[in-house]
Amino acid sequence: MRAAVLVVLAAVCFGSTGTAVALGAPGASPLSVGSARVLVGGALLALLAGGALVSALRGADARTWGLVGVGALGVVAYQPLFFAGTAANGVAVGTVVALGSAPLVTGVLGWVLTRTVPGRRWLLATGVAVVGLALLASGAGGAGGADGAGAGAASPAGLLASLGAGTSYAVFALVTKALLDRGWTPTTSTGAVFGGAAVLSLPVLLATDLTWLGAPASWTAVLWLGAVTTALAYALFARGLRHLPAATVATLTLAEPLTATLLGLVVLHEHLGPAQVTALVLLAGALAVLAAPARRRLGAATAVPS
Repeated sequence: MRAAVLVVLAAVCFGSTGTAVALGAPGASPLSVGSARVLVGGALLALLAGGALVSALRGADARTWGLVGVGALGVVAYQPLFFAGTAANGVAVGTVVALGSAPLVTGVLGWVLTRTVPGRRWLLATGVAVVGLALLASGAGGAGGADGAGAGAASPAGLLASLGAGTSYAVFALVTKALLDRGWTPTTSTGAVFGGAAVLSLPVLLATDLTWLGAPASWTAVLWLGAVTTALAYALFARGLRHLPAATVATLTLAEPLTATLLGLVVLHEHLGPAQVTALVLLAGALAVLAAPARRRLGAATAVPS
């Protein structure tokens, strides 16, 4: 139960990302704001890990260093793809497609790489989520902007960007799980992956147009993105991931697109049609299908749920 709650709390923090950018840095490019987020959040997570991270890296073999590098690349790639998707199709739709696709990609990659076959509950929950995503994408244009702006067909490029973000997220989740399975703590695993991503993000950020940072609201957005949606969120996420399969965690994080959708509707005044509302209900149902068995098994102090 506790592990599932930590993941859901992390997902709620994640869910505020698109709204924070829309309110505080609407003129920033996806690459620029994404790099700023990783730089701040990654530095905080590395500092939080401190000496334990240094010790873990000193004792790491070549394969572990490779895992850290792949995870860092996944984090760096996720940021611009995610923000490009939300910019094209709105915060609600962009986030739902990005994170709603992650469980399927995570389960498939985990199956291929580790020969771990996802459990029946994961298959059921992910199947329901896929139906919801299909409904959402079929009429996503209604969620394209505030007060109905941007209505029309969903941007294919935006949907592809969101799917790419979901794949990048899956890579991060699998790498973090692999580090945890090697005996790393949640703090050192997230500190290593995001610390590496912060190093990679610095030259990328400096190469972008930084004029958007001239507004005080932009700095507020960057601090929120770095401290809350990255450092705090991923610290909670890693602690939950330590006790749950990566595929299960990816489906629990459907709480993120649900949070983002509510914020998009209430704060940004985005609009969803009947098909999109039905899709969100299906996604909520998928989350409930997976979370309920996790509570029962963890509450009984048995093995990790399948």
